[in-house]
Amino acid sequence: MLKEQTRYSRLANITKLINTKLELRDVLEQVTTAISEEIVQCDAVGIYLPQEDGTFRGYVGKPEFINDWTLDMHVIDTKIDLLAKEVIETQRAIYIPDTSKDHRPDPSAVKAFKINSLLVLPISFEQELYGLVFLFDVGIPMNLTDSEIETVEAYVNMAAVAIRNAVNLAEKEKLISEKQLLLDVTRDLSMCLSMEESLETSFGYLKRVLNYDHIGVHIIGSTVDGTVRQWKESNRTERSWKKTFEKIGPCSDQVIASVMKTKNAILIPDAVADERLNQEICRQFSIKGLFMIPLVSMGEVLGIIGVAHTGKNSLVYTESQLQLAQSIVDATASTFSSLLYMNKLENMVEAQHRELAIANERNHNVLESITDGFIVLSKEWKYIYINKYQHLPLNKTAEDILGKVIWEEFPRYMNTYFYREFHRVMSDRLPAHFETRAVYTDKWFDVVVYPYGDGICSLIKDITEKKRYEREFKRLSGLDLIGQMAAGISHEIRNPMTTVRGFLQILQKEEKFERYQQYLHIMIDELDRANNIISEFLSMSNTRSSDLQKLNLNTILHDMTPLIQVDAFNQNKYVEIDTVDIPELLLNRDETRQLIINLYRNGLEAMKEGKVLTIKTYMEEDCVVLAIHDQGEGIKPEVLEKLGTPFFTTKDKGTGLGLGVCYAIAARHKAKIDIQTGSEGTTIFVRYKE
Repeated sequence: MLKEQTRYSRLANITKLINTKLELRDVLEQVTTAISEEIVQCDAVGIYLPQEDGTFRGYVGKPEFINDWTLDMHVIDTKIDLLAKEVIETQRAIYIPDTSKDHRPDPSAVKAFKINSLLVLPISFEQELYGLVFLFDVGIPMNLTDSEIETVEAYVNMAAVAIRNAVNLAEKEKLISEKQLLLDVTRDLSMCLSMEESLETSFGYLKRVLNYDHIGVHIIGSTVDGTVRQWKESNRTERSWKKTFEKIGPCSDQVIASVMKTKNAILIPDAVADERLNQEICRQFSIKGLFMIPLVSMGEVLGIIGVAHTGKNSLVYTESQLQLAQSIVDATASTFSSLLYMNKLENMVEAQHRELAIANERNHNVLESITDGFIVLSKEWKYIYINKYQHLPLNKTAEDILGKVIWEEFPRYMNTYFYREFHRVMSDRLPAHFETRAVYTDKWFDVVVYPYGDGICSLIKDITEKKRYEREFKRLSGLDLIGQMAAGISHEIRNPMTTVRGFLQILQKEEKFERYQQYLHIMIDELDRANNIISEFLSMSNTRSSDLQKLNLNTILHDMTPLIQVDAFNQNKYVEIDTVDIPELLLNRDETRQLIINLYRNGLEAMKEGKVLTIKTYMEEDCVVLAIHDQGEGIKPEVLEKLGTPFFTTKDKGTGLGLGVCYAIAARHKAKIDIQTGSEGTTIFVRYKE
């Protein structure tokens, strides 16, 4: 009674495992375990599954090793094992209590594993065979009763159900996969805009199904430019494969004629054995097999797709693969036919309306050749057209925003001058022209807006450089004005100032003016200050590039290092100087020293105590760069725009001429000054051309 309860428990457990959809191997392992526990006198239990070559190979069983062989190394060949053959043919279990008296088992296996008694059962369900189960002992007979054999059959039936479920599931998944693949093919083909694109799409899906070596298409007539197309992933060049398929054509003329006549695909697994093929050409191009599929649409053969196999083995495909490939080609033929018909219609329309097409092309080229941005908006403020030169912030592309509302894509433009002018043009239907600064960047744009249909169009030109040039021109105009002033009045002012300073120094020596020494000293200092301002005026007005010598910027910088370090030490700040090998430049030593002094002192003044000023020289492409970086708080945007403007200063006792002098010196050396600033400090770059 207990044994029967245990058996029912095992059967219930296996049934539960089958219903939980575990892996097939897990379920079959449970079956072999149950059989081995039920039939304790058997030494080995093995489940063997059919192979493509007609044999049965071990899949799961116990024990894992027999005579140092794993189960998957065991192969049953029904040509040798007559017992297995009979079980398969009758689909009934056969028990041999004494193998020495029965010739049907494979004698080599009986001898190798010392099999004394043997039970073989078919794993079948509804007359379909899924595998075989072998039970045997080693040396001692099992002496199985009918009841025990029936019990084993019950477990084997469980295995049959599990395998049947796995096979059905695999078939369903395969069917779903094939249907999905056909849906994908149909979808992708529907998006093809040319016959060549449709063929390449077809080749891609055929590659997934047939896993071919090479593929080509022979188009009947002159429907496309050339009659041969090849798979793009082929290892050979297009020209090479065109020549190859031109040879394959004559090689298979009879096959092509047969395919065209019957409108059915032809598979030639072994090219050498087929008399219809030119064997010399097959050997020349190592062709081992061919698969010819007709492109048939509405009963007409449009062409033939040929799959060439150059591997070592014969070309072998399952019936499912062949049917799926044919379905892909049928879908391709329909699309190809439609595109062919459309191509003919397009040729007719083009012939009838050539002048109109040329005009449209010209208009399109005009829009695309405009180097400024051009957009068209509908009355719902949706993007209709964007040319390739239109600047789009936030790293967006034209594909991202076409068909979308401008104010939703770029909400920061709401309630700006740009927004108000666009709405005015949309409502009043009158053009507008204005300049505005971008919201998302520091760029400036010149904007022209026109009514267009029921929407608007706009030409948007980037004038950031123009604005920069205007600011630079304004700064240079100021420098030029100062230069003219300095050239005109500097000598006239300096002469009387020198006289006054001389008399003040004489008065300092008079004892009766001893009580006025403080005032005399202040007056002399102020005269010296005025003289320095005049010197800076003269420095900016000097446009001569004379006295330039081949000097090394590093040498000038290292000569000044003690002075720079003293200035930094006096302010409780630090200096780091980092130089690399650089070529000599045409420099004026004194002016270069003045440039460095002005820039490094500005940097020191911008920092708090304990901070570090870094001075570097390095190469950048064909430029020698002097970079001075401070650890200050950065320069505000409104201040940055005015830097270099004469008399503009943020210092309490500044003249507003120091940076202007630097710009003037840089200009005389054909160098360029750039400023990069942020919350972590400011870097001034002076770039000298070699």
